[in-house]
Amino acid sequence: CCLVFRVRPNRLSNVLLCLAEQEKDPVFWNSWAQRTLKNAMNTQEPNKNVAKNLILFLGDGMGVPTVTAARILKGQLSGQYGEEVQLEMDKFPYVSLSKTYNTNAQVPDSAGTATAYLCGVKANEGTVGVSAAAVRGQCNTTQGNEVTSILKWAKDAGKSVGIVTTTRVNHATPSAAYAHCVDRDWYSDGEMPAEALQDGCKDIARQLMENIPDINVIMGGGRKYMLPKNTSDVEYPEEKKHSGTRKDGRNLIQEWIDRRKDKGYYVWNKQELLSVNPSTADYLLGLFEPGDLTYDLDRDRSTDPSLTEMVEVAIKILRKNPEGFYLLVEGGRIDHGHHEGKAKQALHEAVEMDRAIGRAGLLTSAHDTLTVVTADHSHVFNFGGYTMRGNSIFGLAPMVSDVDQKPFTSILYGNGPGFKLVNGSRVNVSTVDYQQNDYQAQAAVPLRMETHGGEDVAVFAKGPMAHLLHGVQEQNYIPHVMAYAACVGQNKAHCRSGNSATSIAIAPPSLALIITATWLLC
Repeated sequence: CCLVFRVRPNRLSNVLLCLAEQEKDPVFWNSWAQRTLKNAMNTQEPNKNVAKNLILFLGDGMGVPTVTAARILKGQLSGQYGEEVQLEMDKFPYVSLSKTYNTNAQVPDSAGTATAYLCGVKANEGTVGVSAAAVRGQCNTTQGNEVTSILKWAKDAGKSVGIVTTTRVNHATPSAAYAHCVDRDWYSDGEMPAEALQDGCKDIARQLMENIPDINVIMGGGRKYMLPKNTSDVEYPEEKKHSGTRKDGRNLIQEWIDRRKDKGYYVWNKQELLSVNPSTADYLLGLFEPGDLTYDLDRDRSTDPSLTEMVEVAIKILRKNPEGFYLLVEGGRIDHGHHEGKAKQALHEAVEMDRAIGRAGLLTSAHDTLTVVTADHSHVFNFGGYTMRGNSIFGLAPMVSDVDQKPFTSILYGNGPGFKLVNGSRVNVSTVDYQQNDYQAQAAVPLRMETHGGEDVAVFAKGPMAHLLHGVQEQNYIPHVMAYAACVGQNKAHCRSGNSATSIAIAPPSLALIITATWLLC
C-alpha cells in the first residue's frame, strides 16, 4: 500500500502520485469504509469498567476548525497531503459536542468554562472555582459560593493528581482545579486590589499551594508569581519584567520544597526534569518560565521541555498509586496563538498536544483509563477559499478576490490584529512572507487581540464509560461523567453495588416539574 505515514523526501512525489491514482478507484473508498465499519462493529459494546485513571486534555481555544487544520498540518509535516490523516484524538471511539456559554456570556472566556468542565457547574466569565452567584472582581461574593473540582474529588478518593500546562500554572484553566477566585487575573497578591486583600481574598498562586496542598504533579510556567517582589528570576536575572511579583514577601517555591523534604523535586529546566526518577518521586513542581511557556515553534529544545515530555514524566509519577490518578493537561497556547492572529503558532501548539495525547495512550490502557479531549471554547478562526487537495494549510487560496483583485490566504480570522490597510486598501499578501511563524493572518475587523468564538466544541472520549459522552451536552456535564466512571464525587452507588451500569439517582417527575416551573418563573 502506498498510503504510508513517513516517506523519504525523494520518494514523496511518487507516493502522492500513487495515492492520487488509488483515490480514483471506487474500491479504495469502499474498502476503507468497510474497514471502518468493521472496526465500529467491534467496538459496539461500551466499556463499563470502573476507571482507575482519568485524563483530561484541554486544548484552550481548540475549536473544530482548529482541529481540522491541525490534522492537515500534522499530515503535511510527515510528507502527506494532510486531509486524509488522523490525529490521535480522531481515533477515539466516541465524539460529542459541548455547549460552551458562560452563565452571563454567550461567547465565553476560559475561566467560566474551566469551572464548568472541572467543577461541574456553569459560572460567570472571569471567575474560577465559584458558582454564578459570585461576581467578578467583588471579593465579598466569594465566601459561600465556592465549588470544588474533580481534581479534589479524585484526591479525596485517594488518587494521585496532577496538572500540566503550557501556560502559567495559575492561569484560568489550571486554577479552576484548585482555586476559588472571583477574578482570574489575581495571579499573585501583586495583581490584586488593596480592597480585595483587606477583605481576605487570596491570590491564585497562594491558593495553589494551600487549598489542595498535596497535588502530586504541577508543571507549567509562572515562577514570578511565586517569588517576592523584585526577586531576580533564575533564568533571566537581568530582566526586571521577569522578577517576582509577590508583595507579601513569601517564596512559595521554597515553601513547597521545604514541605516536600525528600519526597519531592523542584525543577525549572528540561535537563532537571528528565533527570527526575519517577520511581522515587512522589511530588514534582516544575516551573519552566516566569510566565507562560514559549511557543513550541520557538522552544529551545535543549532547555525547554515539550508538552509531550512533561506529560510522560507526570504519568510515570502518578501511575505508581494503586488507587489510580487524575491528570489535567492543557495545551494552553493554542488560544494565545489565535488571540495574536498567529495561526501557525496556534496550529503547531495543537499538533504538539496531539503528540502528548499519543504518548499518554502508550503509557496507559483504555481498559482502565478514561481519556477525554476537548476545548473550552473556539475562536473566530477558519480556512477556506476552495484550496486544492494538499495545499499548504498556511498557503494561498487558488484565486484572487473578485472585488479587490488581490490574493488571500486560506486561513482568515473574523477579527484581530491581522486587519491592515495600505493606502486605504487590503494588503497584498503576496508581497509578505505569509509562511513565517509569526505571520498574522488577515482579519475582517481590526482588534488588538482576536476574540473567542461561541460555537460548540468537540469532545473526544475513550475508555471506561466514554459512551456517556454522547450527543450535544452542557459543558459542565463532562466532570460528572468522569467522576461517575471513576467512582469519585457524588455518584458512587453503582460502585458499591458492583454494577457500574446502575442508574444515577434521578429526581422524581413531580420534583423535576417543580424545578422546571421555578426556572421559568424566575
